[in-house]
Amino acid sequence: MLVLDVYDIRAILDKVGFQDFFLKLITTLEHDYKNWDHFDKMPRIATHFSYGVLELMPTSDEEYYGYKYVTGHPQNPTFNKTTVMATGQLSTIDTGEPVMISEMTLLTALRTGATSAMAGKYLARKDSKVLCLIGTGAQSEFQSLAFKTQFDIQEIRYFDIDPKAMDKFEKNIASFGFKLTRCHDAKEALKGADIVTTITADKKNQTILTQDMIEKGMFINGVGGDCPGKTEMDKEVLNHASVFIEYLPQTKIEGEIQQMPDDFPTTALHEVIKGERDGRKDATEVTLFDSVGFAIEDFSVLKLVYKLAKEYNIGKKMDMIPVMRDPKNLFESFTK
Repeated sequence: MLVLDVYDIRAILDKVGFQDFFLKLITTLEHDYKNWDHFDKMPRIATHFSYGVLELMPTSDEEYYGYKYVTGHPQNPTFNKTTVMATGQLSTIDTGEPVMISEMTLLTALRTGATSAMAGKYLARKDSKVLCLIGTGAQSEFQSLAFKTQFDIQEIRYFDIDPKAMDKFEKNIASFGFKLTRCHDAKEALKGADIVTTITADKKNQTILTQDMIEKGMFINGVGGDCPGKTEMDKEVLNHASVFIEYLPQTKIEGEIQQMPDDFPTTALHEVIKGERDGRKDATEVTLFDSVGFAIEDFSVLKLVYKLAKEYNIGKKMDMIPVMRDPKNLFESFTK
Protein backbone atom coordinates (compact mmCIF):
# COMPACT_ATOMS: atom_id res chain seq x y z
CA MET A 1 0.00 0.00 0.00
CA LEU A 2 1.13 3.54 -0.77
CA VAL A 3 1.15 5.96 2.17
CA LEU A 4 1.22 9.72 1.58
CA ASP A 5 1.95 12.04 4.49
CA VAL A 6 1.89 15.84 4.64
CA TYR A 7 5.42 16.09 3.23
CA ASP A 8 4.52 13.82 0.30
CA ILE A 9 1.57 16.04 -0.63
CA ARG A 10 3.87 19.06 -0.46
CA ALA A 11 6.35 17.21 -2.70
CA ILE A 12 3.61 16.57 -5.28
CA LEU A 13 2.65 20.26 -5.22
CA ASP A 14 6.32 21.24 -5.61
CA LYS A 15 6.50 19.04 -8.71
CA VAL A 16 3.24 20.19 -10.27
CA GLY A 17 2.75 23.74 -8.92
CA PHE A 18 -0.42 25.22 -7.44
CA GLN A 19 -1.92 26.39 -10.72
CA ASP A 20 -1.41 23.15 -12.65
CA PHE A 21 -2.54 21.07 -9.67
CA PHE A 22 -5.77 23.05 -9.43
CA LEU A 23 -6.30 22.72 -13.19
CA LYS A 24 -5.75 18.95 -13.05
CA LEU A 25 -8.05 18.65 -10.04
CA ILE A 26 -10.82 20.74 -11.63
CA THR A 27 -10.59 18.52 -14.73
CA THR A 28 -10.82 15.41 -12.53
CA LEU A 29 -13.78 16.85 -10.63
CA GLU A 30 -15.61 17.67 -13.85
CA HIS A 31 -15.01 14.13 -15.14
CA ASP A 32 -16.40 12.62 -11.94
CA TYR A 33 -19.37 15.01 -11.84
CA LYS A 34 -20.21 14.03 -15.41
CA ASN A 35 -20.16 10.40 -14.23
CA TRP A 36 -22.28 11.24 -11.16
CA ASP A 37 -24.79 8.47 -11.82
CA HIS A 38 -22.06 5.80 -11.68
CA PHE A 39 -21.17 6.63 -8.06
CA ASP A 40 -22.61 5.08 -4.94
CA LYS A 41 -23.83 8.05 -2.90
CA MET A 42 -25.00 8.73 0.63
CA PRO A 43 -24.95 11.67 3.07
CA ARG A 44 -21.85 11.67 5.22
CA ILE A 45 -21.98 9.86 8.54
CA ALA A 46 -21.59 12.51 11.23
CA THR A 47 -21.17 12.38 15.00
CA HIS A 48 -21.83 15.79 16.54
CA PHE A 49 -20.60 17.23 19.82
CA SER A 50 -21.03 20.72 21.25
CA TYR A 51 -17.40 21.47 20.38
CA GLY A 52 -17.20 19.86 16.94
CA VAL A 53 -18.10 17.09 14.54
CA LEU A 54 -16.42 13.85 13.37
CA GLU A 55 -17.45 12.61 9.93
CA LEU A 56 -16.96 9.71 7.54
CA MET A 57 -17.48 10.40 3.82
CA PRO A 58 -17.56 7.26 1.62
CA THR A 59 -18.26 6.76 -2.09
CA SER A 60 -17.27 4.47 -4.96
CA ASP A 61 -17.40 4.20 -8.71
CA GLU A 62 -16.76 1.15 -10.91
CA GLU A 63 -13.00 1.13 -10.19
CA TYR A 64 -12.26 2.50 -6.72
CA TYR A 65 -13.83 2.84 -3.27
CA GLY A 66 -12.74 5.90 -1.33
CA TYR A 67 -13.51 7.53 1.98
CA LYS A 68 -12.41 10.47 4.07
CA TYR A 69 -12.40 10.72 7.85
CA VAL A 70 -12.65 14.41 8.77
CA THR A 71 -13.22 16.52 11.85
CA GLY A 72 -14.41 20.11 12.26
CA HIS A 73 -13.64 21.73 15.62
CA PRO A 74 -13.86 25.56 15.44
CA GLN A 75 -12.15 26.06 18.84
CA ASN A 76 -9.06 24.06 17.89
CA PRO A 77 -6.91 27.10 17.02
CA THR A 78 -7.01 28.07 20.72
CA PHE A 79 -5.22 24.74 21.37
CA ASN A 80 -2.76 25.39 18.51
CA LYS A 81 -4.50 22.77 16.35
CA THR A 82 -6.17 23.21 12.97
CA THR A 83 -9.99 23.41 12.78
CA VAL A 84 -10.16 20.66 10.15
CA MET A 85 -8.19 17.39 10.34
CA ALA A 86 -8.59 14.57 7.84
CA THR A 87 -7.21 11.32 6.46
CA GLY A 88 -8.40 9.26 3.51
CA GLN A 89 -8.15 5.85 1.86
CA LEU A 90 -8.51 4.51 -1.67
CA SER A 91 -9.21 0.82 -2.42
CA THR A 92 -9.79 -1.21 -5.58
CA ILE A 93 -13.32 -2.45 -6.24
CA ASP A 94 -12.35 -5.77 -7.85
CA THR A 95 -10.46 -7.21 -4.84
CA GLY A 96 -11.14 -4.67 -2.07
CA GLU A 97 -7.39 -4.18 -1.64
CA PRO A 98 -6.43 -0.86 -0.02
CA VAL A 99 -3.97 0.83 -2.42
CA MET A 100 -3.41 4.19 -0.67
CA ILE A 101 -3.78 5.94 2.66
CA SER A 102 -3.24 9.69 2.57
CA GLU A 103 -3.30 12.78 4.72
CA MET A 104 -6.35 14.82 3.75
CA THR A 105 -6.20 18.04 5.74
CA LEU A 106 -4.21 19.68 2.93
CA LEU A 107 -6.15 17.76 0.30
CA THR A 108 -9.49 18.92 1.74
CA ALA A 109 -8.38 22.54 1.43
CA LEU A 110 -7.27 21.92 -2.16
CA ARG A 111 -10.43 20.06 -3.22
CA THR A 112 -12.68 22.67 -1.57
CA GLY A 113 -10.96 25.46 -3.48
CA ALA A 114 -11.09 23.47 -6.71
CA THR A 115 -14.79 22.63 -6.27
CA SER A 116 -15.57 26.31 -5.65
CA ALA A 117 -13.69 27.32 -8.80
CA MET A 118 -15.40 24.57 -10.81
CA ALA A 119 -18.80 25.80 -9.65
CA GLY A 120 -17.77 29.35 -10.50
CA LYS A 121 -16.84 28.28 -14.02
CA TYR A 122 -20.52 27.48 -14.63
CA LEU A 123 -22.23 29.96 -12.30
CA ALA A 124 -20.16 33.17 -12.22
CA ARG A 125 -19.90 35.82 -14.93
CA LYS A 126 -17.01 35.12 -17.28
CA ASP A 127 -15.70 38.68 -16.83
CA SER A 128 -15.48 38.39 -13.01
CA LYS A 129 -12.44 40.25 -11.69
CA VAL A 130 -13.18 41.03 -8.01
CA LEU A 131 -13.22 38.24 -5.42
CA CYS A 132 -14.64 38.83 -1.94
CA LEU A 133 -13.71 36.60 1.00
CA ILE A 134 -15.70 36.66 4.23
CA GLY A 135 -13.34 34.77 6.50
CA THR A 136 -9.58 34.61 5.97
CA GLY A 137 -8.82 31.41 7.86
CA ALA A 138 -7.23 28.23 6.58
CA GLN A 139 -9.26 28.02 3.36
CA SER A 140 -8.83 31.60 2.11
CA GLU A 141 -5.57 31.25 0.17
CA PHE A 142 -6.78 28.07 -1.56
CA GLN A 143 -10.01 29.77 -2.65
CA SER A 144 -8.04 32.71 -4.05
CA LEU A 145 -5.59 30.60 -6.06
CA ALA A 146 -8.26 28.21 -7.32
CA PHE A 147 -10.47 31.03 -8.63
CA LYS A 148 -7.42 32.59 -10.27
CA THR A 149 -7.18 29.54 -12.58
CA GLN A 150 -10.65 30.23 -14.01
CA PHE A 151 -10.98 34.03 -13.87
CA ASP A 152 -8.85 37.13 -14.30
CA ILE A 153 -9.05 37.97 -10.59
CA GLN A 154 -7.40 41.33 -10.06
CA GLU A 155 -8.66 42.40 -6.63
CA ILE A 156 -9.50 40.50 -3.45
CA ARG A 157 -11.68 42.28 -0.89
CA TYR A 158 -11.78 40.53 2.48
CA PHE A 159 -12.96 40.69 6.07
CA ASP A 160 -12.47 38.54 9.15
CA ILE A 161 -13.46 39.24 12.74
CA ASP A 162 -9.88 38.27 13.68
CA PRO A 163 -7.36 40.91 12.47
CA LYS A 164 -4.54 38.36 12.87
CA ALA A 165 -6.26 36.10 10.34
CA MET A 166 -6.28 38.98 7.85
CA ASP A 167 -2.59 39.66 8.60
CA LYS A 168 -1.84 36.00 7.88
CA PHE A 169 -3.81 36.04 4.63
CA GLU A 170 -2.05 39.20 3.41
CA LYS A 171 1.38 37.75 4.13
CA ASN A 172 0.65 34.45 2.40
CA ILE A 173 -1.02 35.83 -0.71
CA ALA A 174 1.04 39.00 -1.23
CA SER A 175 3.32 37.52 -3.91
CA PHE A 176 0.54 36.26 -6.20
CA GLY A 177 -0.25 39.56 -7.91
CA PHE A 178 -3.64 40.45 -6.43
CA LYS A 179 -4.70 43.92 -5.31
CA LEU A 180 -5.55 43.32 -1.64
CA THR A 181 -8.30 45.41 -0.01
CA ARG A 182 -8.80 44.90 3.73
CA CYS A 183 -12.31 45.84 4.82
CA HIS A 184 -13.90 46.83 8.15
CA ASP A 185 -16.94 44.58 7.82
CA ALA A 186 -18.69 42.15 5.48
CA LYS A 187 -20.89 44.82 3.91
CA GLU A 188 -17.88 46.85 2.84
CA ALA A 189 -16.12 43.74 1.52
CA LEU A 190 -19.04 42.88 -0.80
CA LYS A 191 -19.09 46.29 -2.52
CA GLY A 192 -18.25 45.82 -6.19
CA ALA A 193 -17.49 42.11 -5.83
CA ASP A 194 -18.24 39.68 -8.66
CA ILE A 195 -17.60 36.48 -6.69
CA VAL A 196 -18.32 36.21 -2.94
CA THR A 197 -17.01 33.30 -0.89
CA THR A 198 -18.17 32.89 2.71
CA ILE A 199 -15.81 30.63 4.68
CA THR A 200 -16.48 31.12 8.38
CA ALA A 201 -16.00 28.37 10.95
CA ASP A 202 -18.34 28.97 13.90
CA LYS A 203 -20.74 26.07 14.43
CA LYS A 204 -23.92 28.15 14.75
CA ASN A 205 -26.58 29.95 12.74
CA GLN A 206 -25.16 33.28 11.63
CA THR A 207 -26.35 36.08 9.36
CA ILE A 208 -23.18 37.13 7.58
CA LEU A 209 -24.92 38.00 4.32
CA THR A 210 -28.21 39.91 4.08
CA GLN A 211 -30.14 40.73 0.94
CA ASP A 212 -29.25 44.44 1.03
CA MET A 213 -25.56 43.52 0.55
CA ILE A 214 -26.15 41.55 -2.65
CA GLU A 215 -25.54 43.20 -6.03
CA LYS A 216 -26.89 42.12 -9.42
CA GLY A 217 -24.79 39.51 -11.19
CA MET A 218 -22.96 38.21 -8.11
CA PHE A 219 -21.94 34.61 -7.72
CA ILE A 220 -22.16 33.64 -4.03
CA ASN A 221 -20.06 30.66 -3.01
CA GLY A 222 -21.37 29.57 0.40
CA VAL A 223 -18.78 27.25 1.92
CA GLY A 224 -18.91 27.81 5.68
CA GLY A 225 -22.44 26.52 6.32
CA ASP A 226 -21.75 22.81 6.27
CA CYS A 227 -23.47 21.05 9.18
CA PRO A 228 -26.83 21.10 10.99
CA GLY A 229 -27.36 24.37 12.83
CA LYS A 230 -24.52 26.12 10.97
CA THR A 231 -25.51 28.73 8.38
CA GLU A 232 -24.16 32.04 7.09
CA MET A 233 -27.00 33.71 5.17
CA ASP A 234 -30.36 35.31 5.73
CA LYS A 235 -33.24 33.42 4.09
CA GLU A 236 -33.96 36.36 1.79
CA VAL A 237 -30.57 35.89 0.10
CA LEU A 238 -31.67 32.39 -0.86
CA ASN A 239 -35.12 33.55 -1.93
CA HIS A 240 -33.64 36.06 -4.39
CA ALA A 241 -30.96 33.78 -5.89
CA SER A 242 -30.78 30.75 -8.17
CA VAL A 243 -29.49 28.08 -5.78
CA PHE A 244 -27.23 25.19 -6.84
CA ILE A 245 -26.24 22.24 -4.67
CA GLU A 246 -24.07 19.12 -4.61
CA TYR A 247 -26.24 16.29 -3.22
CA LEU A 248 -29.71 17.22 -2.00
CA PRO A 249 -30.11 14.56 0.75
CA GLN A 250 -26.93 15.92 2.40
CA THR A 251 -27.32 19.61 1.59
CA LYS A 252 -30.85 19.65 3.00
CA ILE A 253 -29.41 18.55 6.37
CA GLU A 254 -26.24 20.65 6.40
CA GLY A 255 -26.42 23.53 3.92
CA GLU A 256 -27.98 26.97 3.79
CA ILE A 257 -31.19 25.37 2.51
CA GLN A 258 -31.73 23.70 5.90
CA GLN A 259 -33.48 27.01 6.69
CA MET A 260 -35.90 26.63 3.78
CA PRO A 261 -39.08 24.57 3.21
CA ASP A 262 -38.74 21.09 1.71
CA ASP A 263 -40.05 22.24 -1.67
CA PHE A 264 -37.50 25.06 -2.01
CA PRO A 265 -36.20 24.90 -5.60
CA THR A 266 -32.55 23.96 -6.23
CA THR A 267 -30.48 22.67 -9.14
CA ALA A 268 -27.84 19.96 -8.77
CA LEU A 269 -24.45 21.15 -10.03
CA HIS A 270 -23.75 17.84 -11.76
CA GLU A 271 -26.82 18.42 -13.96
CA VAL A 272 -25.35 21.76 -15.07
CA ILE A 273 -21.93 20.24 -15.78
CA LYS A 274 -23.57 17.46 -17.81
CA GLY A 275 -25.53 20.05 -19.82
CA GLU A 276 -28.91 18.86 -18.55
CA ARG A 277 -29.84 22.08 -16.71
CA ASP A 278 -28.94 25.74 -17.11
CA GLY A 279 -26.29 27.37 -14.97
CA ARG A 280 -26.10 31.16 -15.07
CA LYS A 281 -28.79 32.52 -17.37
CA ASP A 282 -27.68 36.15 -17.78
CA ALA A 283 -25.31 38.80 -16.46
CA THR A 284 -27.73 40.19 -13.86
CA GLU A 285 -28.76 36.88 -12.25
CA VAL A 286 -27.57 36.19 -8.70
CA THR A 287 -26.34 32.59 -8.43
CA LEU A 288 -25.57 30.80 -5.18
CA PHE A 289 -23.62 27.56 -4.71
CA ASP A 290 -24.73 26.04 -1.39
CA SER A 291 -21.58 23.98 -0.91
CA VAL A 292 -21.25 21.57 2.01
CA GLY A 293 -18.52 19.31 0.62
CA PHE A 294 -19.41 15.92 -0.82
CA ALA A 295 -17.57 12.58 -0.87
CA ILE A 296 -17.13 12.51 -4.66
CA GLU A 297 -14.91 15.59 -4.37
CA ASP A 298 -12.65 13.78 -1.88
CA PHE A 299 -12.66 10.73 -4.15
CA SER A 300 -11.50 12.93 -7.05
CA VAL A 301 -8.54 14.37 -5.18
CA LEU A 302 -7.54 10.96 -3.77
CA LYS A 303 -7.60 9.50 -7.28
CA LEU A 304 -5.53 12.39 -8.64
CA VAL A 305 -2.81 12.28 -5.97
CA TYR A 306 -2.60 8.48 -6.29
CA LYS A 307 -1.87 8.93 -10.01
CA LEU A 308 0.63 11.75 -9.43
CA ALA A 309 2.39 9.95 -6.57
CA LYS A 310 3.00 6.93 -8.80
CA GLU A 311 4.09 9.16 -11.70
CA TYR A 312 6.68 11.00 -9.58
CA ASN A 313 7.58 8.06 -7.31
CA ILE A 314 6.47 9.91 -4.18
CA GLY A 315 5.26 8.23 -0.99
CA LYS A 316 6.15 5.21 1.09
CA LYS A 317 5.24 1.57 0.49
CA MET A 318 3.96 -0.11 3.66
CA ASP A 319 2.70 -3.64 4.28
CA MET A 320 -0.71 -3.03 5.81
CA ILE A 321 -2.08 -6.36 4.53
CA PRO A 322 -0.27 -9.64 5.42
CA VAL A 323 1.67 -11.26 2.57
CA MET A 324 1.04 -15.03 2.77
CA ARG A 325 2.31 -18.01 0.81
CA ASP A 326 -1.08 -19.60 1.42
CA PRO A 327 -3.87 -16.96 1.37
CA LYS A 328 -5.96 -19.18 3.63
CA ASN A 329 -3.23 -19.49 6.27
CA LEU A 330 -3.43 -16.20 8.15
CA PHE A 331 -2.02 -17.76 11.32
CA GLU A 332 1.30 -18.24 9.53
CA SER A 333 1.75 -14.45 9.61
CA PHE A 334 2.25 -14.71 13.38
CA THR A 335 4.64 -17.65 13.30
CA LYS A 336 7.00 -16.89 10.38
